Amino acid sequence: MRDLAGGFRYLLAGQRWVFGHGRRLGFGLLPGLVSLVLYAGALIGLGYGADDLTAWATPFADDWSSPWLGLFRGFLTALVFCLGLFLAVITFTAVTLLIGQPFYESLSEQVDRSEGGEVPESGLPLWRELWISARDSLKVLGRVLLYGILLFALGFLPVVGQTVVPVLGFCVTGYFLTQELTSVALQRRKVELHERLALMRSRRLLVLGFGVPLALAFLVPLVAVFLMPGAVAGATLMVRDLLRPEEAPAAETAAGGFGPPPPAYS
Repeated sequence: MRDLAGGFRYLLAGQRWVFGHGRRLGFGLLPGLVSLVLYAGALIGLGYGADDLTAWATPFADDWSSPWLGLFRGFLTALVFCLGLFLAVITFTAVTLLIGQPFYESLSEQVDRSEGGEVPESGLPLWRELWISARDSLKVLGRVLLYGILLFALGFLPVVGQTVVPVLGFCVTGYFLTQELTSVALQRRKVELHERLALMRSRRLLVLGFGVPLALAFLVPLVAVFLMPGAVAGATLMVRDLLRPEEAPAAETAAGGFGPPPPAYS
């Protein structure tokens, strides 16, 4: 439970850091707005076409009597849209980070400077950073897709599909959101993807405490746009403490003190 609270403190600290540096917030809204327009169009299209997709995929139910046909296909249509929303929330972060790569990397560096100590720089040209970021994001999203398919299938189970599965969906979403957001600071530190994944697995509750509230907030489109810069800042603060536990907690410094820090990564 302490790690869950610690992850949420990092999220709050990142938002406070960005709102204390207003110019950074202003520039950080543009990539999110571009992504928002793209995803809004895609979800609107899915909303209009989900029922046709469900009817095409279930021809065996054409002869079912009312109300079973409507209930069955209505349930499947809702599941298809929920899966699309799940994937949208997950991929929104990756796409926004790609669109705003130069800004978010600069923001992450500024967070490091403001907290003192070493300020790692990748030293790579922009095209190389974009390639690495896109490649790693695709690998992570491949894992997300597998979880999404599994959760979609479990959604057919009575009771469990309507209670446990949505909770698991938010946990998976929050976990992978945090992986994407911490990649900005970790890539600058030349931490490879498999090492990042191991780092996140070692502190699952901390990761969930950071990512699940963010995933819930990202369900509101405009909120996602405004929270992205602070989410990158908070992820940078968390990375600093995970990789250099001997220093004072960055989240506590940035947010004026939250109480005891989360346990150190080892």
